[in-house]
Amino acid sequence: MDMGLQEKVAIITGGSDGIGKAAALSMAKEGANVVIVARRSEVLDQAVQEIKIATERSVIPLALDVTADGASQMMIQTAVDNFGRLDIVVNNAGSAIAKSFENVSDEDWESDFELKVWAAVRLIQNAVTEMRKVGGGRIINVTNLAGRTPGPSSMPTSISRAAGIAITKGLSKDLAKDNILVTTVCIGLIKSGQHQRRYESRLENEPNLSIDAFYDELVSGGGVYRSPVPLGRVGEPEEAGDVIAFLASERASYLTGIAVNLDGGTSAVL
Repeated sequence: MDMGLQEKVAIITGGSDGIGKAAALSMAKEGANVVIVARRSEVLDQAVQEIKIATERSVIPLALDVTADGASQMMIQTAVDNFGRLDIVVNNAGSAIAKSFENVSDEDWESDFELKVWAAVRLIQNAVTEMRKVGGGRIINVTNLAGRTPGPSSMPTSISRAAGIAITKGLSKDLAKDNILVTTVCIGLIKSGQHQRRYESRLENEPNLSIDAFYDELVSGGGVYRSPVPLGRVGEPEEAGDVIAFLASERASYLTGIAVNLDGGTSAVL
């Protein structure tokens, strides 16, 4: 099936590993040109090489902090300078901070919203101008299940992700007239660099813990995940990347203002 992504141009934040890299790879396989953004240049360069080898498409790395002054303008300019246009934005930057309300500091609130909400808002504000020039576009906000059904000790992430879901719905109304479609993917238990780092920190006290046992624990509802995964397994980054690529494609031309649960059936809400 032709996804209609040939020569489209995408910016993907948090694009050096996990879901972001998988989304970049899926889009590049469909003929898109991609700018992947992350802070660690060495990881970015490795991701670029992997995607280029797999797809032979143009992939541009941009090492920066998305919360820095002028970051959104730099991302847009990089896409336009290299490819002449911008069609797709995937807001994927962010890591989970899950604490009880009384343990969340002012700094936690500020840094979490700056990364997951305000940086995304600024990028969207600048991207919309370029998307209008080419007759439309796609904005996909990567959020998570806690934004829809917050649990105990889930702040500030559950609150900032709820804001991302609300932004998605509101923007879908405002930008529909410009053929700019806005969706969100609510992520459940998917393999990621964050989980890998949590696993490695556990090894300090549990040297015999295998990565499979670690994920089995999460699948059964342990650790930061309090609900078992009905499908009985952890999700692969590629599964998320393919869903994001579909939402960015012409095949999703009548989908806007929706939240897709990518969670193996975990969420209690549709």
